[in-house]
Amino acid sequence: MEKGKEELENIIMENQIHYFDENIFFTIIPELKDCEGFDHKHPHHCYDVWEHTKVAMRKSKPDLQIRLALLLHDIGKPHSYQEDGEIRHFHGHPQVSADMSRKILVRLGYNEKEVEEICYLIENHDNIINIDNVNKDNIELTKKLLYIQYCDAYAHDPKNIEKRIKKLDGIKEKLQEKINELQKNEEIR
Repeated sequence: MEKGKEELENIIMENQIHYFDENIFFTIIPELKDCEGFDHKHPHHCYDVWEHTKVAMRKSKPDLQIRLALLLHDIGKPHSYQEDGEIRHFHGHPQVSADMSRKILVRLGYNEKEVEEICYLIENHDNIINIDNVNKDNIELTKKLLYIQYCDAYAHDPKNIEKRIKKLDGIKEKLQEKINELQKNEEIR
C-alpha cells in the first residue's frame, strides 16, 4: 500500500490536474469506482459524482490535505442517497464519506493525525463554518475547510455557483475578522 500512497500523492500533487487516469485512482482506491457515472439527479449538480470530484480537485491549489479531502469528499454519495421522485438527496453523505475515507487512509498508511484532519475536512465540507468556534489552534484547518468549500462550490451547476460563492465570501470575511481579533489578542498578552 505504501507504493499506492506514494503514487496517489504524486498524481494529486501535480500543479495542474488536467488529466486523470481513472484506472490508477480506481486501482489504489477501488471505492472511487462507484462514483464514476453515478448521476447526482439533483438540480444543483451538472456532473456525475466522479466528474464533480475531478472538477473540484482541478480548482484546488496543490496542498496534499486539501486534495485528498476533495478526492474523497463525496465518495459516500453512492451509498447514502435518498430518492424523491426524480431528485436524489444525499443527507448524511459527509459522515458516510468520512467513515469510508478513514478506512481508506489507514489502509494507505496515513498516520492518525493526518487521517483525523482529512476526515474532519470531509465530514464538514457541507457545514456552514461557525466563526465562534474558530480559535488559534484550528485556524489553519478552518481556512482549509473554507477553501475546500470554494472548490466544491465551483464544481456545482454554473446556475448555482454565484449564490454559493457570495455566501462563502461572507464567511471568509468573518473568518478574517476573527483571525485579526485572535492575532490582536495574542499581541496584547
